[in-house]
Amino acid sequence: MENVNSAVETLVQSSNTLFILMGAIMVFAMHAGFAFLEVGTVRHKNQVNALVKILTDFAFSAMAYFFIGYWVAYGVTFFSPASELATNNGYELVKFFFLMTFAAAIPAIVSGGIAERAKFWPFLLASSLIVAFVYPFFEGVIWNGNFGFQDWLEASFGAAFHDFAGSVVVHGMGGWLALVAVVMLGIRNGRYKGGRLVAFPPSNIPFLALGSWILCIGWFGFNVMSAQTMDGISGLVAVNTLMAMVGGIITALIFGRNDPGFIHNGPLAGLVAVCAGSDVLHPMGSLVVGAIAGVIFVGLFTIQQNKWKIDDVLGVWPLHGVCGAWGGIAVGILGSESLGGLGGVSLTSQVIGTGAGILVAVVGGVVVYGAIKLLLGLRLTQEEEYNGADLSIHKIESTSDA
Repeated sequence: MENVNSAVETLVQSSNTLFILMGAIMVFAMHAGFAFLEVGTVRHKNQVNALVKILTDFAFSAMAYFFIGYWVAYGVTFFSPASELATNNGYELVKFFFLMTFAAAIPAIVSGGIAERAKFWPFLLASSLIVAFVYPFFEGVIWNGNFGFQDWLEASFGAAFHDFAGSVVVHGMGGWLALVAVVMLGIRNGRYKGGRLVAFPPSNIPFLALGSWILCIGWFGFNVMSAQTMDGISGLVAVNTLMAMVGGIITALIFGRNDPGFIHNGPLAGLVAVCAGSDVLHPMGSLVVGAIAGVIFVGLFTIQQNKWKIDDVLGVWPLHGVCGAWGGIAVGILGSESLGGLGGVSLTSQVIGTGAGILVAVVGGVVVYGAIKLLLGLRLTQEEEYNGADLSIHKIESTSDA
């Protein structure tokens, strides 16, 4: 029996390691989605920069999270001998890889908002600082119970803040950080003339669509694999993810008046919103969450660009920041048993937790981006912006006629 139990234990450990490794790879693949979504949306003279930013941000985020961020969030370091790190089939190492791909999504989100006029190295530095300190601080508070915040919510309101896969912890954080960076950067030259918006049409709709498709597929790893072990896997999470995506597509199509940019961002709005409650919502509740998120994105992006003159290139604040906040709050409404959910959630806790995420992101963004703006500057010169980030920073264009 002892040999049988040992064999079963080894099988469980190896299965869990493979499970979370597959999740890490799927979320890593989502970064190609972020890249092509941005490549297709920005003007031709900024396509190379979009690709380079996403890849280099990932590398610097991995370094920052490996040496600092993971320790800040979970109190775990990797300075032990390899023999210790490899125990349990190296599950803890792969868990780090999985959570690191989440952390690296923060700079990828910000990248879409600051496109076409941001300096390269200052924002790479900002990404590293955010992934090392700002993001893991809130991640640890919510997902590791640091500082007793979750215990206080549970004791006071009957349930802790529920964010299964990061509507607020990841997407909300990225979206609100991006808003701070976008406001500090200012408007792209030529974007408004006589107070009226000048259209900068997407450079490549097929690339934009490809980015959306890659993100949609990877999102099933983002949500389902957030269970982190095989015994926690749930088909409910998968179908809730699907229904929210569908809801976002349909409302973005209707309210976006057939615009392909809105249509391909609609599913992403729904997916952002459902992350938090994908494990407790009813599929019909997820459809509602996703549908409302699609409306939020189309409406807020339009207002943001036309009335508020906030030049957020990919609309990452409404998409990730506001739809993420909606997703966090929606758990407290549609996750209740009375509306078909599994229950165990508190609307008050969801509102407070969502507000805390926004506060950490805004304060952290002001500190990090503000300090770098003061010391190094954030924005390209007018001439560099006119020539495009591709030539100004990387000395090459995305395509050649030769």
